[in-house]
Amino acid sequence: MTVFNTRMRPGRRPLLLRSGSVGLMVGAIAAFSAVHAAAPATTPATVAPAASADPAKQLPGTIAVSNIDFKRGTDGSGRLVVKFSGDGAAPDLRNQGSSVVIDVGNAQLPASLQKPLNVVDFATPVQRIDARASGKGMQLVLNTTGNFESMAYQTGREYIVEIVPRTGAASGRAVGATVDGKPAAAAARSYSGRPVTFNFQDVPVRTVLQLIAEESGLNVVAADTVSGNVTLRLMNVPWDQALDIVLQAKGLDKRRSGNVVWVAPQAEIAKYEQDKEDARIAIDNRVDLTTEYVQINYHNAGQIFKALTEAKGIGGGAGGGSGGSNQDTGFLSARGRIVADERTNTLMISDIPKKITQMKELIRVIDRPVDQVLIEARVVIATDTFARDLGAKFGISGASGKAGDRSSLGFGGNTDAASANAASRAEAVQNGSNAFDVTRSLMSNLPAASVTNPSALALSILNAGYLLDVELSAMQEEGRGEVISNPRIVTSNQREAVIRQGQEVGYVTISPQQGGNSIPIPNVQFKDVLLELKVTPTITHDGRVFLNMNVKKDEVEGFTNTSIGQVPQIAKREVNTAVLVQDGQTVVVGGVYEFRDRSDISKVPFLGDVPFLGNLFKRKGRNKDKAELLIMVTPKVLKVEQR
Repeated sequence: MTVFNTRMRPGRRPLLLRSGSVGLMVGAIAAFSAVHAAAPATTPATVAPAASADPAKQLPGTIAVSNIDFKRGTDGSGRLVVKFSGDGAAPDLRNQGSSVVIDVGNAQLPASLQKPLNVVDFATPVQRIDARASGKGMQLVLNTTGNFESMAYQTGREYIVEIVPRTGAASGRAVGATVDGKPAAAAARSYSGRPVTFNFQDVPVRTVLQLIAEESGLNVVAADTVSGNVTLRLMNVPWDQALDIVLQAKGLDKRRSGNVVWVAPQAEIAKYEQDKEDARIAIDNRVDLTTEYVQINYHNAGQIFKALTEAKGIGGGAGGGSGGSNQDTGFLSARGRIVADERTNTLMISDIPKKITQMKELIRVIDRPVDQVLIEARVVIATDTFARDLGAKFGISGASGKAGDRSSLGFGGNTDAASANAASRAEAVQNGSNAFDVTRSLMSNLPAASVTNPSALALSILNAGYLLDVELSAMQEEGRGEVISNPRIVTSNQREAVIRQGQEVGYVTISPQQGGNSIPIPNVQFKDVLLELKVTPTITHDGRVFLNMNVKKDEVEGFTNTSIGQVPQIAKREVNTAVLVQDGQTVVVGGVYEFRDRSDISKVPFLGDVPFLGNLFKRKGRNKDKAELLIMVTPKVLKVEQR
């Protein structure tokens, strides 16, 4: 195991690391090559292509490129993966205008891979990739468009280059991206370490960990199994992000305690944590069980018991724990038991002290009073009726008036009345009198609709045995009514409440008699006519109330006569809805508006169309009915404090 202590770092190394110059790389590699004598020689990164570098500084032997692959990242970045046939490749990356150039001086490019790749369809900053031989090595040129950031690192025989588009949104930035010279946060995690610049080629992982320890000010402890080399190129990347990249590339993991970071392979850390958990469970299994009695005040002990025992992975089954498992699997340990006494509303818990403390804290959170809600509803039914009728009666009847003359003249189709008038006239002449009775005969009989209509004006003219009878009638009715129903109810949060008021209306039905008898059997049945409010309130975290409600208002409008009795006619009004309302606010949850306008004319053909005089031969009627139904609800939260 190796410990990197930040107090023993060289005095000038932080300054060289932050400068990001070529001298930094040469000095760092030379310093640590003396410590790690077994590490292979490295070639420092330069700004010139690797083909012009001194061949003596290259790694011995030659390797070849086995595959070139390009993928698109989830954040719109382009990812170039170059696979080599052997270890020891020394790639060098540099930005040249709008292109990214990668030179590998000690790797050969097969002729089958020396061709351009068009990657426009991937929708990344990379438009084209040119792969060609360069001197004794090879060269890759990535033609890009727009603003971008480049990052490269090497793991095993793979060299990975990421071209990330530079955007203003943090979710669009990839690992190692910078904006205005400052490090950008990764999409999956936010990093806050000081920016560092690393350009390493085939450097031992322990060397990189020591450099990160000196930059971060942390004490890094590396396990003896941490080994291998890594090649990276990171520009202005937070040190904590650079550490994650190195660990991910080499299959390592870390655990931090204060200012000490332990680095080891993932399998080793996983085994350590598993052994630690097994030891903790073994200790818990040796602890003596204790029993606690928890009084439930505002809840139901049976419901809490059901919730705790039905939880996924609970150690105790229904009524107790199963001792066959040695793992801590839920609210209770493997040896824990819980029993509910519904008569005293008490929970009896038997478990280790640590678990009992956790259970009591959980029950304390659950067992608390809930707020109540007062729901007030108003059902308003408003009606407005208007009716007007205009009509007239008109008729002429009489006789000739000569003695013994039985002829008569009558209008209105009443010949009996005309004959009676003629006879009365003849009798008066024989008696030498001018007074006689005349029976009315109407030519037009179209009065107002009301039978007992007091609004009538009549005029009768009797002269020389002729009778002119005119009667004008008019009727107007207006009615306004309002019915208000105001049910109120109080209930707890998320508890359904129902309030009803009304009556049962009976009616008779006929059912056939069983057997061969054809005599029907009358039955009396009842129909509910109710005012009903059914509501389930839910108080939200911001103080509003969500109402799931049903409001019903029934009325008996009349009865219909049938051969077996009267059947009630019931007017139904109902609303079923869910609404979110402010505390104390009144909201109209439903409404129906009805309007009827009817005009009627009854008249004598032709005569009723005569201007002015035609009004004596017609009747006019006008009816207007308005009805409006409004249902309003007002919830009020009643705060309940725990004693």
